[in-house]
Amino acid sequence: MMVEDSDNTGAQGASGLDLSAYDEEQVRLMGEMCIVIDRDDKAIDAASKKTCHLMTNISKGLLHRAFSVFLFNSKNELLLQQRAVEKITFPEHYTNTCCSHPLATPLELEETEQLGVKRAAQRKLEHELGIKPEQVPLDSFEYLTRIHYVAPSDGMWGEHEIDYILFVKADVDLDVNENEVMSTRYVSMDEMKEIIATAEEKGTKLTPWFRLIDENFLYKWWAQIDDLDKMKDHETIHRLL
Repeated sequence: MMVEDSDNTGAQGASGLDLSAYDEEQVRLMGEMCIVIDRDDKAIDAASKKTCHLMTNISKGLLHRAFSVFLFNSKNELLLQQRAVEKITFPEHYTNTCCSHPLATPLELEETEQLGVKRAAQRKLEHELGIKPEQVPLDSFEYLTRIHYVAPSDGMWGEHEIDYILFVKADVDLDVNENEVMSTRYVSMDEMKEIIATAEEKGTKLTPWFRLIDENFLYKWWAQIDDLDKMKDHETIHRLL
């Protein structure tokens, strides 16, 4: 599969797409090159973040690799973030600690021990939350499984990803990038359940991948946070479509 992508066109069928209404830094990040994959998570190409997130391309089946980090402190509380208003997809939505994409670079394409995805997670934890790599070394990330989902953000943008789920337990220092993150909060399991239960009533917006993970997996994993080996399923790609 070859994906049309250039600074001028940016996406199949979207030549000259005008992004002037969006935040300048977020538009710059739309030029990062994501890893295009097939349904079995085999890397087959590369395309810009913009190309991968346009619904016109998603509707044609364009699929990319992603990750979701769930970071817990020593009290077993989960760090949540609220995405900044500047974000192009799912602004102001609450979500897990960090969600992004490995890039189509040699270091982040490496699949042995999921090193590429873990390097990307380490990079984005620092970019979004100011967490230094030495506080979350690569061997501290626990890779649990993958989910495959699709979700529109609005009429133009959306997500279609195979998402690597990473747990990490660490007490970290935060220096939040306000262009990425509006707020952060540590929650207990009971507090997380309350947020989910009252989200509709309170108008709390949750990212679709976070809701899917919450509904299908989160609490059984959380309950085993100190003994995750038996929770790992590296063979299955869970199709939550």
